[in-house]
Amino acid sequence: MPPADLKAHTRTLLTGLAAGAEIADIYHEDAVLHAGHPWGDLTGQEAISSFWAAIRRALPDLERRDLIFVGGTNREDSRLNAPRAPHLVAALGHLQGSFLADLLDIPPTYGVAHLRYAEAHYLEGARLRESHVMLDLMDLKRQAGLWPLPPSLGTEGLWPGPATQDGIRPDGAPWDGPDALDTVFAMHDALLSFDGVTLESMPHANYWTEHFMYYAASGIGMCRGLEGFRAHHQIPFLRAFPDRSAEGHFIRISDGPYAVTGGVVTATHSGEFLGMPATGRRIRMPVMDFYRLEGDRIAENWLPMDVPFIAHQMGHDLFARLRHYRGRPRRSL
Repeated sequence: MPPADLKAHTRTLLTGLAAGAEIADIYHEDAVLHAGHPWGDLTGQEAISSFWAAIRRALPDLERRDLIFVGGTNREDSRLNAPRAPHLVAALGHLQGSFLADLLDIPPTYGVAHLRYAEAHYLEGARLRESHVMLDLMDLKRQAGLWPLPPSLGTEGLWPGPATQDGIRPDGAPWDGPDALDTVFAMHDALLSFDGVTLESMPHANYWTEHFMYYAASGIGMCRGLEGFRAHHQIPFLRAFPDRSAEGHFIRISDGPYAVTGGVVTATHSGEFLGMPATGRRIRMPVMDFYRLEGDRIAENWLPMDVPFIAHQMGHDLFARLRHYRGRPRRSL
């Protein structure tokens, strides 16, 4: 598939997938879908078909609502030695539909529900070779009224799309502004300059607009501006994971004023996180970041994160907790 058709063709495939198209028309026979906890990595059309069939059973009239759809060359990351997709398409949005059947023990609401997604796809030829799909199952639990953690510090709710309403970037869209990834990497370097003592050791505010919006995964919630970011996310996160570091990014793309990064953060669970007390365990945190810039500053940042997987490593089975709430508790050790 020529690069000029990368986004348009991939979006056609994904729209068809949501509408119930045959998996064989979307994915290669040996394709891999990294689906997050509790599904894990799925290989082959049969396994991928089962994943999407479960979602369509829960939301039989679902429609795909992309808020951001971008793509481009996948910049190198020297921290990773694994084979690397040369180009990627990334999407953020939600699957909207009537929630009529269980999904992973999350009970139906029998009303409209929104299942948030963050995705990255590698297109080889006319079909998908590899996909990363992160679903915000915690937010679906919130909508079902069975929240398994203490209240979030930030504000929960449906993520808005970009304020500029230009998140769907067409192929070949002109751009004469700065490379968004350069600003993002400078901001990352500022965050990594933390001296372990004071927030002022991280000059990341130099790369954000005054009233930037931070839309974090359910469990953390949304916040606004530097003070909100520090109070609702940064300080709790640093207290929980003071030695955090990144394994490397599987995705590094920029597309006009947008940039996307994603990978795994590792850290020792040294303090309370989302109400879960410190375990001293080494934790892996899959995460993606979608950024929208205004000039050379970040105005909006969407932060999907695999919270159920993080909790699982801390010894908390959030799906078992839902079964308990629904009258099916564990009956043995």
